[in-house]
Amino acid sequence: MKQIEIREEADILKIRSEAKEMAQEIGFGLVDQTRIATAVSELARNVFTYAGEGEVRIESDCRPRKGIKITFIDRGPGIEDVELALTDGYSTTRSMGKGLPGAKRLMDRMEIHTHSGKGTKVTVEKWLPE
Repeated sequence: MKQIEIREEADILKIRSEAKEMAQEIGFGLVDQTRIATAVSELARNVFTYAGEGEVRIESDCRPRKGIKITFIDRGPGIEDVELALTDGYSTTRSMGKGLPGAKRLMDRMEIHTHSGKGTKVTVEKWLPE
């Protein structure tokens, strides 16, 4: 497992690179490596933008299937309405609103736990084809 702090914008590139490298080591092809890197970039940017800082854990173990598991944890304001935040085009910062829903589409599984004023934990997984 790799754990990386998100404290500045440059950390987003580091996280993207680490996730893509681990995906390659696990055996993902270039297309899935790119999907994983894109989803990770979006989610890391959300942590930086909305919470200011947080951490990411990248793991090669996502049982029961073989793949990659990436967890983003922050202590920001939380997501007020998760269902709304997963809607294409929804944004609280005048962005395009593609981050969360786009990341969800690129990965095989997404789980969000959030508490107002206490932070958010987003876990995504991508599995190797059987």
